[in-house]
Amino acid sequence: MRIVIAGGHGQIALRLERLLAARGYEVAGLIRNPEQGDDLREAGAEPVNCDLESATVEEVAAHLQGATAAVFAAGAGPGSGTERKVTVDRDAAVLFADAAERAGVRRHIVVSAMGADVAHEGDEVFDAYLRAKGAADDHVRGRPGLDWTILRPGQLTDDAGTGQVRLEASTGRGPVPREDVAAVIADLIETTATAGLTLELISGTTPVPVAVKDVAGN
Repeated sequence: MRIVIAGGHGQIALRLERLLAARGYEVAGLIRNPEQGDDLREAGAEPVNCDLESATVEEVAAHLQGATAAVFAAGAGPGSGTERKVTVDRDAAVLFADAAERAGVRRHIVVSAMGADVAHEGDEVFDAYLRAKGAADDHVRGRPGLDWTILRPGQLTDDAGTGQVRLEASTGRGPVPREDVAAVIADLIETTATAGLTLELISGTTPVPVAVKDVAGN
């Protein structure tokens, strides 16, 4: 089973690649900087050079051919301005979803953001980020060819994962280690009964596999 991750060199993505490779998946990560390739190989993933800000739907779909699932974990990053919130956090997510649908890859996971809303008000860069993520999420929800799950983590930390989370439609705000976010994504990929759900994620007291099964109705 092959998993393709957009934003393959991101902090969540590298953790996810290690987890999926350990589970026996074939993992590919889309990166725009070839110099990041060794980091992906070390994580057990195949680096695929693809700049989502300039690629076409057809080009991205070619990288997704034969995949079992697609994960959008790309982001413009905290140091970027309003323009790249649009070109990466919105437009690249839209492009990746359209490409997955064209390639026939139904299982689709989006790493979004808590509070994402296309109607969010405000003039700060973070406000633009939440609008961009909200617009992208709305687009993914409208793709009939995708079995999507949208994951909205709380405040991301680099603390060691605990394996204990709170995963619900609405959790309230709180922190969550990136390691635990990756663990949840790995289980969501394998739990297709979560398709059609938008979920919030923070640290909690429920083991990751149990939390995923609970929201899946299992």
